[in-house]
Amino acid sequence: MDFHRSPSLFRFSSFIVFFLLLTFEPSQASNASHSLSREAFPKGFVFGTAASAYQVEGMALKGGRGPSIWDAFVRIPNTIAGNATADVTVDEYHHYKRFGDRVKNWFTFNEPRCIAALGYDDGLHAPGRCTGCTAGGNSTIEPYIAAHNLILSHAAAVKRYREKYQKEQQGMIGILLDFVWYEPYTYTVQDKAAAQRARDFHIGWFLHPLTYGHYPESMQVIVKERLPKFTEEQAKMVKGSYDYVGVNQYTSYYMKDAGVVDLKPVSYQADWHVEFKYDRDGVPIGPLANSYWLYIVPWGLYKAVTYVKETYRNPVIILAENGMDQPGNATLPEVLQDTTRVNYFKSYITNLKRAMDDGATAAAKRVASATSAVGTPSLAGFQMGHGKRRSAHPCRIPAPLQYHLLAPRPSFQGQGKGQEEGKAPPDDFH
Repeated sequence: MDFHRSPSLFRFSSFIVFFLLLTFEPSQASNASHSLSREAFPKGFVFGTAASAYQVEGMALKGGRGPSIWDAFVRIPNTIAGNATADVTVDEYHHYKRFGDRVKNWFTFNEPRCIAALGYDDGLHAPGRCTGCTAGGNSTIEPYIAAHNLILSHAAAVKRYREKYQKEQQGMIGILLDFVWYEPYTYTVQDKAAAQRARDFHIGWFLHPLTYGHYPESMQVIVKERLPKFTEEQAKMVKGSYDYVGVNQYTSYYMKDAGVVDLKPVSYQADWHVEFKYDRDGVPIGPLANSYWLYIVPWGLYKAVTYVKETYRNPVIILAENGMDQPGNATLPEVLQDTTRVNYFKSYITNLKRAMDDGATAAAKRVASATSAVGTPSLAGFQMGHGKRRSAHPCRIPAPLQYHLLAPRPSFQGQGKGQEEGKAPPDDFH
């Protein structure tokens, strides 16, 4: 899901979770068998659904909720399909006083990388800034400034929560990061380095400073003085500012070294110095779902979770978003059968279990839910930011790993184009 807005220091509901995170003992995971059943997962492991705040809150500009960059962005004519807004959606916000005390665990931001990259590097999302954008901007500098401030505001929110609320609530707080797995296109030194750069510029952009107090070395070397620096006091506040890490993991791509690099900075994406590849010798990295950017690559989830474990000190991980879409013209019997999606979740959950058996501390698995679409179908997942409508994710909860339809999702037939080799998916790229 690609909707984002800044968190409040007083209310950390930027990502709605519908199942509480339960106590989890990491050692239990390694003792579970590989059989795919509820019993194969440790006691306290949670299956659930999720939605992002702006898509469900509603109650715009009321009850202390100030305007966000999205409130302005969606009111630009023809920016959103059908000129829809999120003023009402499922009206979650004004029920907060009634139900808020039941929420013990929080995320400050949902996909902050997308906020910085899509909002300030290519201008496709709010506030629509980039080099050459009508709204102005500088793609070589502004994405890094935006990300830096997102990190600082996250850390400040966590500090406030820990000082004022955590003892009383007995809750936990973290951040939710999108993570495409990047596999080397070939196993040359150059392509291995390209894949690692991509990981650094993607999840490392945020998780590295939150774990170690500074940006990845590759970013420091490439971005140089354009990359903001943390003061000693800021680094101390940022380092360790999470109790768990949420990961949104949908797909995987191959990375090829770009070869000769133009030394003049162009953009955040260009700073990666890579070419995106989606097949090897004509064989796709995985089957393509309905969205042109979403390849089904279950082993990529295993590698992504294992990478976070090995690179970032084995944090508690919540797999917060995961799913696939299909064309919106299926018949009701086809939707109810839904073999493709059942197999998708089974294969991804199997690979999550593999990572847990290999020592990853995963505590929950959630799928994209139906609630984000209610009332504002054109905002669902915000893959339609420029009027491109694609089918939404039906929500199915494994219990135990048998998928029950909660509610039919509004579905839209998309017009997505294929991807051009060497280039990143342009708009709803996770």
